[in-house]
Amino acid sequence: MLKPKENVEDIVMSQSNTKNYPYTSFNFIIEIDNVESGGFSELTGLNIETETEEITEGGINTFAHKLPKRSKYGNLTLKRGMTNSIDLYQWYMDIVKGNIAQKEIGIVLRNEKNQDTDRWQFKNAFPVKWIGPELNASSNNVAFESVEIAHSGLSNI
Repeated sequence: MLKPKENVEDIVMSQSNTKNYPYTSFNFIIEIDNVESGGFSELTGLNIETETEEITEGGINTFAHKLPKRSKYGNLTLKRGMTNSIDLYQWYMDIVKGNIAQKEIGIVLRNEKNQDTDRWQFKNAFPVKWIGPELNASSNNVAFESVEIAHSGLSNI
């Protein structure tokens, strides 16, 4: 029922602001040691998996009990277009040379208003693989680099 001085547009706007629409996946930033490291077009590996152990019980043949064991975190893979910045390559080469520089990685998901909605923090992160661009003289595709990063776990803050 409409209250005096309320119109349908105001009601629709107030209702649409309370709906829980899913966020889009293209609006994110990546921070390395609390410094925004921009230009990434893709992030994969944001996952946790828990191993299970099956225990069978004598006389019960219809199922096996599953008990949780160790959880493991997937490596992150960051992908971006090549620029004159060699920071990811240099970080990986430091690892290759034995100079282990673990850093903190932050992934921030933003909504359509560019406001932070979710943040994942990864501690003790370091690169374990760097992939350079695929070059092809008959193509005009963007040259991408990617780096795979191992870490000690994530927290959603």
